[in-house]
Amino acid sequence: MVKASLRTKSVGTKVSDAEYAALEARARAENLTLSEWMRAQLLEPSAGGGTADALLGEVLLSEVLALRALFLNLRPLPDHAVPGEAEVRAEIARVDATKMQRARERLAAQKKASEAAR
Repeated sequence: MVKASLRTKSVGTKVSDAEYAALEARARAENLTLSEWMRAQLLEPSAGGGTADALLGEVLLSEVLALRALFLNLRPLPDHAVPGEAEVRAEIARVDATKMQRARERLAAQKKASEAAR
């Protein structure tokens, strides 16, 4: 029987209170401790989307989803009037508030579908 190697080394960084809370929330969302989640992000970035390329992809997807939502929701009014600046800004704020979460949900669904297809 092969004995599992002990973890004797550590890797650390400083983060702000807000960054720490965001990291905790992401770990909690995957039912992991912060330590377990961070280890997975560092050692298996493709599994957790921890690489810079994966983060860039997540951001780009969130922007595409936001633009699509804006396009679908900002149609001309029944009298063919174009929505005013206030309406457009309100819709942008509404879409921006959920775009990253929607992108993460879409990526998670895709990952789940890919794993089910294996």
